[in-house]
Amino acid sequence: MLPQQRLELAVSIAREAGERIVAARHSQTFNQQLKHGQELVTDVDVAVDTLISERLDAGLPGEQRLSEELAPDREVMRTADALWVIDPIDGTVNFAHGLYHVAVSIAWVSEGKTRLGVVHAPFLGETFTALCGQGAWCNGKPIHASRTTNLQRCLVGTGFPYRRDSRPPLMRRLLAILEHCQDVRRNGSAALDLCDVACGRLDAYYESVSPWDFAAGVLIAREAGARTGHLYPCPEGIPEDLYGENLLVSTPEIHAELGDLLRAADANELRTY
Repeated sequence: MLPQQRLELAVSIAREAGERIVAARHSQTFNQQLKHGQELVTDVDVAVDTLISERLDAGLPGEQRLSEELAPDREVMRTADALWVIDPIDGTVNFAHGLYHVAVSIAWVSEGKTRLGVVHAPFLGETFTALCGQGAWCNGKPIHASRTTNLQRCLVGTGFPYRRDSRPPLMRRLLAILEHCQDVRRNGSAALDLCDVACGRLDAYYESVSPWDFAAGVLIAREAGARTGHLYPCPEGIPEDLYGENLLVSTPEIHAELGDLLRAADANELRTY
C-alpha cells in the first residue's frame, strides 16, 4: 500500500476512534483503574486500542504493532522492520476529568524512520497529519512551526511523569525554563503538545515519554519545520524516532540554546544532590 493510502486509512481509523471516545465521554459509563500502581487507564483506552487494531488488521493484515494497551512490548522497536505505533487515548487523565486535550495518535514506522503520523483531537475538532518529506497539515491545511529566535519570548510545553519520586529532579529544568523563557504550558497530551509546536502555538516542547506518545507528533512537528532531537545521545539499537527519553522539539533557531539551558539545569541538579 502506498504511503498516501496508508495515511488515509490511519486518518479514517483515528476519526472512528475519536467518535468512540466522544461517545464514551458523553455516556460516562467507563471504568477507571491504575496500572503499575500510578498510571490511570480506563476501559475506553482498551476498547479504542482494540478498535484500531481490528481496523488495521482488516486493511493491512499481519502488520506489527506497538500500542500502549494491547501491545506494549518495546522489544519490537529493535526487531521489526516496520510497525504501527499507537496511543488510543493520549491524555487519559484529561479524558477522565472532562478536559479537551485528548488525542488518538497513530504512526507508521519503517526501517527506523517514521513515515506517516496522524494525531486526531476529537474534542477540539482537529486532525493533524504528516507524510515524511511532504509537509504537515491540520484539517487539510498546511501548518508551520514558529520562527521565534528569542528564547525569552518562547512559550514552552512540557509534562511530568506519573511517578512522583521521578519529579523532583525535573524541577530544576522547569525553573530554568521559567527564568529564561516567556512561560510554560502543561496540557497533559504529548501528542498535542508536539502538534502545537508544529502549528506555532508553542515554540518548544521537552519531556521524556513513551514511543506511542510522540511517534506521530514528532513527525508532524518535523515536517512543519521544527527541529527534533534529544538532549543526550540515544542508545544503540533503538531508532531515534522511537526513543522518547529527553526529547526536545522546537523552532530551529532556539533548539541549541534551549538544549544547553536544560543540560545546564541537569548538571546543577547533580551538583545539588
